[in-house]
Amino acid sequence: MSSMGLEAAAFAGRLLLAAIFLHEAWSKLTAYSAAVAYMQAFGIPGELLPFAIAVELGCGLLIVCGYHTRAAALALAGFCLATAVLFHSKLGDRNQLLHFEKDVAIAGGLLVLFARGAGAWALDAWRAKQPRVSGGETRSTSPPDSGIPDTPGPFPAAPA
Repeated sequence: MSSMGLEAAAFAGRLLLAAIFLHEAWSKLTAYSAAVAYMQAFGIPGELLPFAIAVELGCGLLIVCGYHTRAAALALAGFCLATAVLFHSKLGDRNQLLHFEKDVAIAGGLLVLFARGAGAWALDAWRAKQPRVSGGETRSTSPPDSGIPDTPGPFPAAPA
């Protein structure tokens, strides 16, 4: 497949992964009291709903834009795994099992995004190409979203 085809696929994949989180954030915002009741039915404090909305909305938008994609993907992967365990743990119920598997599969896709990066059609790639930032400092010469951080961080760099 051509380089452009691969970049288009990476971009489409980011949009599709982000879509569920953006939709769910909107659903929670428009049916806030129902979302609180659902959380509380599982023993989760309703006060955590703004945090859930912020994670879904914020990280979803970051992934769409391809900005700080790795961090957003990792945060949403953790969110999906927590959702699977907290809300879909009755695996004897076929519906619960399906939702559990869906959440785990989405987390897997997000971990691939974390490992591989957003691709060339992303703000992360554009930022990496910029030679200078304000104050005369030079920006990293690492390839776009290569996994090599500009500054040391908590995660090891992914192989190039």
